[in-house]
Amino acid sequence: MNIIQSFYDNMASQYDKLFQDWEATTKEQAVILDSIFRHHGFDTSASVLDCACGIGTQAIGLAAVGYDVTGSDISEGELVEAKARAESNGVTIQFEHADFCCLDQTFDKKFDIVIAMDNALPHMLTSADLSSAIKSIVGQMADGGMFVGSIRDYDALLESKPLYSPPYIHRTSRGKRVSFQTWDWNGDTYRLVQYIIDDEDTLEISKFECDYRATRRGEMTELFKKHGCNEVIWLFPEETGFYQPIVVAKK
Repeated sequence: MNIIQSFYDNMASQYDKLFQDWEATTKEQAVILDSIFRHHGFDTSASVLDCACGIGTQAIGLAAVGYDVTGSDISEGELVEAKARAESNGVTIQFEHADFCCLDQTFDKKFDIVIAMDNALPHMLTSADLSSAIKSIVGQMADGGMFVGSIRDYDALLESKPLYSPPYIHRTSRGKRVSFQTWDWNGDTYRLVQYIIDDEDTLEISKFECDYRATRRGEMTELFKKHGCNEVIWLFPEETGFYQPIVVAKK
């Protein structure tokens, strides 16, 4: 098991604690994604593959508004959580264990839309690994299909290489929850440590570690074009309401 799988397997049962209200977030993000899809000519008749579905934050919201959604992830722990959450939300989603670097080993069909949100692609620690992931993703898109994904604004972050992210403080019915990250840089890669502090009936502290590469938008644009996309655009939080820059790549 690699560090990415361990990171998400270990955090699966607590991932929703990163949000003030996870259920509300699924609905809010579905509205944002649906708007992007429709702007580019798609509607709920489109088939969607969420190839980094995690616990289902985007997949469940999109299924709830009528999309035919398939979810895949490298983490078995997160897939277990996603399946339970899909059932409790009354939506039907096909879930598969798959590495987004080799999607054709799991899926025979092509999808109208493939998504990978929440900074999934920067887990690829070399340009060659990122190229393999993007080649795999574009290969799973139907002709005329579209990829939608989000990454941190690394073009800006590489200017200062911050050592931590600002904390999120969420008040709960029994106290408060604090989550924050520390970043230990080595060139353009960094070791992220995610802390979740539950200060409720008792004090509980959880810690999860993983590696990322600060991927510039220009590199990602070039790789999508190299692997068969004829149009790549970037949308920013002030345009979309989403908390990270979003790339739209059309095949």
